[in-house]
Amino acid sequence: MLKIIQYFKENPTMFQLLKEEKISLIGVSEVEKVSILEAFEEDVKQESAFWG
Repeated sequence: MLKIIQYFKENPTMFQLLKEEKISLIGVSEVEKVSILEAFEEDVKQESAFWG
């Protein structure tokens, strides 16, 4: 899961497509997908707060 989040950090367009359900993650359950989306968004919020 960490590698997926790192990939989205490097490719934010892909994250947006996943969020809009225009792409899917093969072999990842809906629960896992939601967890990945939440973790990525939380990571971005923390970075924003850190850098001001």
